[in-house]
Amino acid sequence: MFAFNYYNPVRTEFGLGTFKTLGEKAAQLGKKALLVNYENHIVLENVLNEAKELLNAQSVEAVEFYQFRENPSIETVAVGVELAKKENCDMIIAIGGGSVMDGAKAIAAGVFYDGNDLWDMVFHRHDGSGSEINPPEKALPIIAVPTVPATGSEMNMCSVVTNETKKEKSYIWAECLFPQFAILDPELSYTLPASVSACSAADAISHALEIYINSVDGTPLQNYWQEGTMRTIIENIPAAIANPTDPEARGNLTWAAACAINGWANPGDGWTPMHQVGHVLSSRFGVNHGTSLTVIMPHWMRYNSERRPSVYERFALRVMNVEEGNKTSKEIINEGIDKFEAFLKNIGVATILSEINITENDLDNIVNDVEKVSFNADGVLGCNPVMTKADILNVLKMAL
Repeated sequence: MFAFNYYNPVRTEFGLGTFKTLGEKAAQLGKKALLVNYENHIVLENVLNEAKELLNAQSVEAVEFYQFRENPSIETVAVGVELAKKENCDMIIAIGGGSVMDGAKAIAAGVFYDGNDLWDMVFHRHDGSGSEINPPEKALPIIAVPTVPATGSEMNMCSVVTNETKKEKSYIWAECLFPQFAILDPELSYTLPASVSACSAADAISHALEIYINSVDGTPLQNYWQEGTMRTIIENIPAAIANPTDPEARGNLTWAAACAINGWANPGDGWTPMHQVGHVLSSRFGVNHGTSLTVIMPHWMRYNSERRPSVYERFALRVMNVEEGNKTSKEIINEGIDKFEAFLKNIGVATILSEINITENDLDNIVNDVEKVSFNADGVLGCNPVMTKADILNVLKMAL
């Protein structure tokens, strides 16, 4: 029996129309909100205008900070921190996808951070050499309103940010980053393009999948939860792409994305090693987060399936509905991974590195960057099984 510590204080409002509770929630936290969104926010203009009306109706002032881009940077976070301080904001409201929510959470912590450099909040070294890493202990209250069901940032204590100067991407992990409120209104995802919906679904799947294939043994309840989360997304994303305003499909995707990485699925080891490779693809090449994972997942699975066959056979049977019949374990495993890769292709996401213009000449630099940020003191990527530089290089070669 394994031991764990679990804590999640986020009060969650889920359902169609729940966005209209924003003003009431904000009024419980203060009087002046930094309203955070994208630099290119035209698609969400109506939502943002409604948000300001809802806040105004409750006498909450909104200070606009619409500056984040995909893969939010610590440099933009610093600008937001200064604005929040200047305007004496007493809360942060993030309306958008993971980039907006992660950036907003970093701002919330940065307002009180007394370190020399905001990048010191970030776990940018895992080998024990990063003595300057000093996670935040206090943050402004946060309301998270996801418009893209993907990262689950609305219901966890993580913020992933990029240092554009250093060309590195990693995460802040601190209890003060839990939002006070998460408003999950599936209607806010109705306008997502099919490509964004597909990448978002793949990202949400990856959170459960990585914990699943990286899990400690003897965790049946977590395994069933992970499998159910993945199946829910796999079964609902085709309907959401075919009919973007399908409330059932959108609702199931919205809730599954939050559940995939709010801690329920992973008491024990929540480390996501494929993300460590994906972060390098984003920081070095500007690859969007979802795609940085879809080009890695099938190949990582094939490489490791012989090292943990029981896990991958279970995935094939329970998640991908492979019929056992008279097949060998290896045949079942391979069919399961093949079906998963086919699913990714069918929803329209990239599954090999060449589709995103990454070549064999880039691989050594990718591996070196993964080592620099994410390898532990033992000189490996800590997962189950552990991955060496040679292992990661082999996966990348399979993914070309």
